[in-house]
Amino acid sequence: MVEKPKKFIHIDLNQFKLHIGLLHTSALTLQFDSPSRRFYLSVIALVVHEMKRLGKITSIPLDEHLELLGLLNETVGGSAGSSQSAHLLPRIYRKWKDALSDLEDAPLFKVLGRKRKYEEGLGAAYQFTEEEKDTWANLFEYRGSEEHVRLRFSIDKLGAVLDDVVVTYGEDPQIVDDAAWDRFIADLRQEAEKQQEHAYNFSKEKESGISPLTKWKRVLPLRWKWPALAAVIAIVAAFAIWQYSWYAPHKEGTPSEKMAFPLPLPDKPSIAVLPFTNMSGDPEQEYFSDGLTEEIITALSKVPYLFVIARNSTFFYKTKPVKIRQVAENLGVRYVLEGSFRKAGDRVRVTAQLIDAITGHHLWAERYERELKDIFALQDEITMKIITALQVKLTEAEQARLLAKGTDNLEAYLKLLQGREHVYRFNKENNALARDMFQEAIALDPVYSKPYAFLGTTHLMDIWLGSSKSPRQSLAKAIELAQKAIALDDSYATAHGLLGNLYIMTRQYDKGIAECERGVALNPNSASALAWLGANLYYLDSPEQAIPVLKKAIRLNPFPPSWYLNHLAMAYRDTGRYEETILACKKVLHRESKNVLTLLVLTSTYSLSGREEEARAEAAKVLRIDPNYSLERLAKARPHKNQANTESFIDSLRKAGLK
Repeated sequence: MVEKPKKFIHIDLNQFKLHIGLLHTSALTLQFDSPSRRFYLSVIALVVHEMKRLGKITSIPLDEHLELLGLLNETVGGSAGSSQSAHLLPRIYRKWKDALSDLEDAPLFKVLGRKRKYEEGLGAAYQFTEEEKDTWANLFEYRGSEEHVRLRFSIDKLGAVLDDVVVTYGEDPQIVDDAAWDRFIADLRQEAEKQQEHAYNFSKEKESGISPLTKWKRVLPLRWKWPALAAVIAIVAAFAIWQYSWYAPHKEGTPSEKMAFPLPLPDKPSIAVLPFTNMSGDPEQEYFSDGLTEEIITALSKVPYLFVIARNSTFFYKTKPVKIRQVAENLGVRYVLEGSFRKAGDRVRVTAQLIDAITGHHLWAERYERELKDIFALQDEITMKIITALQVKLTEAEQARLLAKGTDNLEAYLKLLQGREHVYRFNKENNALARDMFQEAIALDPVYSKPYAFLGTTHLMDIWLGSSKSPRQSLAKAIELAQKAIALDDSYATAHGLLGNLYIMTRQYDKGIAECERGVALNPNSASALAWLGANLYYLDSPEQAIPVLKKAIRLNPFPPSWYLNHLAMAYRDTGRYEETILACKKVLHRESKNVLTLLVLTSTYSLSGREEEARAEAAKVLRIDPNYSLERLAKARPHKNQANTESFIDSLRKAGLK
């Protein structure tokens, strides 16, 4: 590897890392660790190569390099997106336009280096000032429209010049800059030609006849492949669309600019699984169709290469007549799975279809008729069909983890599903029923981990619902059950998140964060695990770290439980972002007008920001709901590590008229 000078910016095309270590600047390493991320580092290297060729730091028009971008995408990026200019350039534009406002959350890269412990035992955090974040984010500038992308690597903002940039590729330390880039591209071209040759030989063995278009594609030189192919595809597509408009009903996809969430869409296939429709005509079977939906969501969420919307948000559409287009727009996803379930005696019939909401096309559809005892295998089969349709490849270890089952006992599984339906109703009566069913599931299969975690949740719910005779004993029981679930299945992410939350409630902060981080590591798609981590970071007096974690949880669960938004609002308030606090509170109160915690956060925010009349108005609402509300009781129950924070919170409420 080339020796690093005192002032350097090193683009490493071997390990796909970007190292920045200039004088008077915090050293930083960005890792591009996935095919699409590696593609973007290659784009940065292309921009640097062109700037060096021109001899100045300037914007580089990418529409002049479509052939090269197509090569980078198909080889380095693993076909992470279309190579046609109509799709590839807008994708690059949107990625840079919206992805870098929060450095730690940027999907273009992972932040390495600059590690600092923010408290012993809590793990590493990448702590940057807001000024530093802005500096790093602004290193990647874009100009132009989606069709005419211009990118600039703005190293001059760091006081650097082009000579400070080193590009390396290969093992020879003398091969740098232009020579490294040329060898990198040459190797990619050779790899692309090998892939084409392999595809040709394979198809030659399998085909008895070859279409003229296919023959033409094989003999066409690589440098002309993408422009010429795009032209042919455009002609064929135009003819197909003309025919289709006469003979088929119009099917409208989802214009990506109408998505509820800022573009770009997630950097990996994004999917929402709608509740399977119960076609049995028996309301008692509702829990079974819902259970099928949840199991598929849970399995898909274990796949790190997917972005999976949480159950709470997809179940928002249960029993509602919805259009796939609207679902995709509301949830900010590209793919939607819908289906139906019917149980008759000991047999089940399931239909499922996977739809690309952008194009409106069905990627996969299937109908199954199986015996009820085969339901576990059926869930696995549907899950694997979805993963295959989305062109995601799993290692053997990932497949084993994905298909691991908690029980083979159908009766225990049915009890879990029934209990889960009751616990989600959040009232004392249903919580008691749920507890009975989880206990029955455990009796049927004592080594089934999930019922233990859900049983622990019922004891926590007793505290929240005010039905616990001894909150301390309820907490102890909940902790014991969560620990039992983890002992039986250490890969159960939800149990780790639950245990982390329980530890925080008992002021065991280090253990709480460790469990929450474990839950997120096991399942990065788990909105609840992320929300627990964010909430607990807030209680550790780290609101700046809590905000991006909570926002990511809400992105995975766009119709979140109120406690997600309440903790986000409190983190905003503690960082002085009062308008954002008020907005988050009003989102909760729009659907839960009597949510006392939200009203307290809003009261406190108005009080701290000097809006005394509005603070008193919100305090009056609290007293109308609970005339005997006690700030002393609130102070004792609040698990914030920094007592000064709780005192400030209580003082702001007292000023508004609460006692």
